[in-house]
Amino acid sequence: MKSLHIAPELKRLNKKNPFHWIAIGFGSGLSPIAPGTIGTLAAIPFYLLLSMLTLPFYLIVIVATIFIGIYACQKATDTIGVEDHGGIVWDEFTGYFITMIAAPSGWHWVFIGFILFRFFDILKPQPVGWIDQHVKGGLGIMIDDIIAGFMALIVMQLFAYFTA
Repeated sequence: MKSLHIAPELKRLNKKNPFHWIAIGFGSGLSPIAPGTIGTLAAIPFYLLLSMLTLPFYLIVIVATIFIGIYACQKATDTIGVEDHGGIVWDEFTGYFITMIAAPSGWHWVFIGFILFRFFDILKPQPVGWIDQHVKGGLGIMIDDIIAGFMALIVMQLFAYFTA
């Protein structure tokens, strides 16, 4: 059986360090192919658990993922020595969770949220692109996906409103 090729710099991470493990999305960021997309897919089961919370508690969890993410992504970046490495995917988790705030129930909405978030995260329309280029460190890793998540959230809520 052929083993997955893990980027050499990611091998510097200590998978026993909870902040490193969080930064790589519990291992999903180790994917050699499309780690951001795999990281977003890995966020879906967590979203399904979180969706059982009331909206205020869901929002508290999102705020916690932002602050934990800034710290964890900075720690991982410091360890691997690469700014905003593709294997750091906690920002995708948080961005997807934001996209799914008050999402209607149903698997099609889970899928629509996934597509919308990936669209805004990959396309990086302004101001996402500018922020991605100019804000560095853990905050920089997180902030562009946070904004992409809010853009996807707005589009999804408008789509839900006009199709309901």
